[in-house]
Amino acid sequence: MYESYHNKCAWCVVSGTWRFRLRLGHIPRTTHHAPLLLIALTLLITPLIQDLPVILLSEDFEDNHLEWRGWYDLPGGRLESFGTEGHAPESKRSLRAHFLRGDRSPTPKVVARHLFAESDAVYLSYWVKYSEDWVGSGKPYHPHEFHFLTNVDSDYVGPSHTHLTVYVEHNYQNGGIAVLSLQDAANIDRARIGRNLTSVSERRAVAGCNGDPGRERGDCFQAGGEYNNSRIFKSVRPVFTPGKGAASQNDWHRIEAYFRLNSIKRGRGQRDGVAQYWIDGKLVIDRHDVLFRTAVFPRMKFRQFMIAPYIGDGSPVEQSVWYDDIVVMTRRP
Repeated sequence: MYESYHNKCAWCVVSGTWRFRLRLGHIPRTTHHAPLLLIALTLLITPLIQDLPVILLSEDFEDNHLEWRGWYDLPGGRLESFGTEGHAPESKRSLRAHFLRGDRSPTPKVVARHLFAESDAVYLSYWVKYSEDWVGSGKPYHPHEFHFLTNVDSDYVGPSHTHLTVYVEHNYQNGGIAVLSLQDAANIDRARIGRNLTSVSERRAVAGCNGDPGRERGDCFQAGGEYNNSRIFKSVRPVFTPGKGAASQNDWHRIEAYFRLNSIKRGRGQRDGVAQYWIDGKLVIDRHDVLFRTAVFPRMKFRQFMIAPYIGDGSPVEQSVWYDDIVVMTRRP
């Protein structure tokens, strides 16, 4: 966002807590040097402005009126699951996802979507705390937690079968394993399931079912009578654990994730996309060789964020997770 402060501030960039301002003082409007000076300053400042992170959305859950701030697809038109017993530092309350035993979605249901300005890169920051009895899905997959979707799909598309969905979540295996993943099941060439099309056609899926980039193997499976796929990047070991200590799942932790779409050159998608994950400032997943899209989608951009905690096989126990202070930006500050 740009703000003009008349003669005192020619260019200002305001983005949350980041503010850049150049003070020019008074420039006499009559001097013939003023236009040249402004052009020179514009050329100098523009690269700095373009390099600044831009906040796409932020949410602190301090009131119930999420719809006023652009959230939609809320259950019953609003979220009802908030907690004051647990919240991030300097916060007063948080979003609570409480699973009863057997629940696929929390009780009350927690779903929320938010559109933002299209971007080929997205950065997510949030705080999270899991209950002492948290065991997740009890399986080597799920729960789903956060999703990013693109401009290729509709505003209300189901996140599990799209042209691209990327996920940020934790899979519990005696501790929380960090998970970044993607699926592009809507791109699957169903006439050539199991064939490696990576050197044959750009009209294919990249996350599985139509071949795999490099030596990595994506997952290809059937669900609900249709083929789905996934490609997953995990931490080597749990990033939070049961019990006490700095990594306790029952303490608040700051999670950060960053995705940047791969480039397209000479009519082919390049393996130069980025997927990164940090916990409490420590980089845990760092991939710079990800193929998110083929050349079929040169104008694909991220444009939707979705909160949707979900355990496909049902929660094995009653358990809770709290989220707070969500921020989505164009890059990591």
